[in-house]
Amino acid sequence: MPAFLKDLSKFYGTGERNRAGQTLEEFLEGYDPYKYRTPSCTADAVIFSCAEPLTRELRGIRLLLVKRSNHPSIGYWALPGGFVDMEENLEESAKRELLEETGISGLPMEQIASYGNYDRDPRTRVITTAYMALVQGKELKARAGDDAADAVWCELELEKIADGGAAGWEAKPEQETEITTYRLSVKNQEKGLDTCALVERRRRPGLIREESFTVKDCGLIAVDHAAIIVQALTILQERCG
Repeated sequence: MPAFLKDLSKFYGTGERNRAGQTLEEFLEGYDPYKYRTPSCTADAVIFSCAEPLTRELRGIRLLLVKRSNHPSIGYWALPGGFVDMEENLEESAKRELLEETGISGLPMEQIASYGNYDRDPRTRVITTAYMALVQGKELKARAGDDAADAVWCELELEKIADGGAAGWEAKPEQETEITTYRLSVKNQEKGLDTCALVERRRRPGLIREESFTVKDCGLIAVDHAAIIVQALTILQERCG
């Protein structure tokens, strides 16, 4: 099939032929991208707002959520996001989905994580890349669009309900796994939204850090989005400390 890209100038390497005697063009002509089953990719946006300068206590922080109008997790609240187009960079996808679902645009975004457990979506294997943004000062008006049934700013509260350590893989004190459980409270009085999620954070400190955020109880928050939200909040806390 024809090459995916029109400009191949970056991909010639040394210009030699491969073991089959093919040039780059000949190799691409016979390449079948559908030979192997591949995951789908999405991008999700964690959009916070805070009227005052943000502190480690995260007082006054709010979160933009959309209500899902279709399966899966229909009726639950989720981060703005969706599938990445073939000719679209990840950050562009996150910004496009944010605009389509909430009407908000122009925010600088930071990539914070990828979530790719095989069982996170019943439709197909879906890997998402999460981005974070912070609106300081006047809150931007959100309006639902695309496949979002609603788009609202929600009050947030993050509370540690368990904090401890467990023996790590090599059972050395400096390599223990730190386990923290968080309760994430999400509220919007106007919409009657009042839900909590439990998220477990596992962190192995050191030069190479293994860290994961896992939803133990999602409440009314779709899929693993509570874990993504908690991860974003802990990043803000650590930077404000």
